[in-house]
Amino acid sequence: MEKISIRFFADNEVRAVWDDEKAKWWFSVLDIIGVLRGEDDYKKNRNYWKFLKTKLKKENSELVSAANQLKLTAADGKKYLTDTFDYDGIIELAKNFPSKQANRFIEWFTYSDETIDGKSKSKAYALFDSSLLATIEVGTVKGLQQIHGYLFGGLYDFAGQIRTLNIAKSGFQFAMARYLPETLKQIEEMPESTLEAIVDKYAEMNVAHPFMEGNGRSTRIWLDLILKKNLKLCVDWSKINKKEYLAAMEKSVTDVVPIKALLQSALTDRINDREMFMKGIDYSYYYEQVDEITGGDGE
Repeated sequence: MEKISIRFFADNEVRAVWDDEKAKWWFSVLDIIGVLRGEDDYKKNRNYWKFLKTKLKKENSELVSAANQLKLTAADGKKYLTDTFDYDGIIELAKNFPSKQANRFIEWFTYSDETIDGKSKSKAYALFDSSLLATIEVGTVKGLQQIHGYLFGGLYDFAGQIRTLNIAKSGFQFAMARYLPETLKQIEEMPESTLEAIVDKYAEMNVAHPFMEGNGRSTRIWLDLILKKNLKLCVDWSKINKKEYLAAMEKSVTDVVPIKALLQSALTDRINDREMFMKGIDYSYYYEQVDEITGGDGE
């Protein structure tokens, strides 16, 4: 039970844990209850689940017996036994909430893994155990291309390829394609001996935006590998608020202080921890979600 996943619906976490023996995910019932009820209070969701379990038992529903108790990490960082359902169980649970929110949730839950984001995210999970991880060139343009090629190979025909077209977002023009080779060479040569230098390099790579899509997800992995090699640290992305991160990255074009502060506050020495890596992938992809149903590239 080492593979941990955190899905996001309407900015709410849905924790899950992988069952190697049965080859499937188990999802937190209380997280689903909270999402479907629009309720953040843990005790209220727990009490509601108790009420619903009693109701379902009286109706001789088989759903309650399908629940599986597994340990999941709570907000306090500790692991607690909690009721979980598999994919089919979650769908049945959601059907007990005849509401518009439940319908939207089922649509998201059923189809989110079939998007490009969903498929590349699955590949990102596998990177932790992949032999490729040890062969990636740390801090180089080639290394970033290796990461992008791995995440999006078979999904984009430009996977791992430096763009030859100009791109912009919200009126901001990223590095001009005609100057990109020289720009990337300069970024590659930037120092990596301190946190400040590494974040400067990360911010410059963001401005360069070397790929047509998938820059953020690739570059965050690239950043963590640089931190791991030079400082024996990585980022606990779960500690960085999505809105604060996006705002800091937007501001980093002219002022890197906000993103430096955010990253520094979230550093951890758990560089070889599977759960930390998996959680980092979850949050990295969460930053790019445009909406809670289809997902999308927020870059």
